Amino acid sequence: MARKYTIRSKEEKLAIVKEVLTGKSVRAWEPDIRHEQVREWVKKYQAEGEAGLKPKKKPGNPLSRYERRKELTYTEQLQYQIEQLKRELAVKETEVARLKQRNARKEGDARRK
Repeated sequence: MARKYTIRSKEEKLAIVKEVLTGKSVRAWEPDIRHEQVREWVKKYQAEGEAGLKPKKKPGNPLSRYERRKELTYTEQLQYQIEQLKRELAVKETEVARLKQRNARKEGDARRK
């Protein structure tokens, strides 16, 4: 069964963490929140303060915001092209690195012969 992911606000996490720090059991939220998650929030709060509870933005597909729209402004068209070129460049750089490793292995094999 797939787990349902819920993004909780900083204020919601802070309220839970403060209750845990005042003595409420970590397992009190068992049906809604895993106790391991609550412990992690407490550790982050103790290490970084309230800033540690701020939800992190997760990287996604940067092209999706442009691909869903019917019409783009000129600036958005340019940004879309830039993102496409960045993606192509990353693919090419990965391919070059892989080929360099392969050639280095072939040279090592040729030296042994």
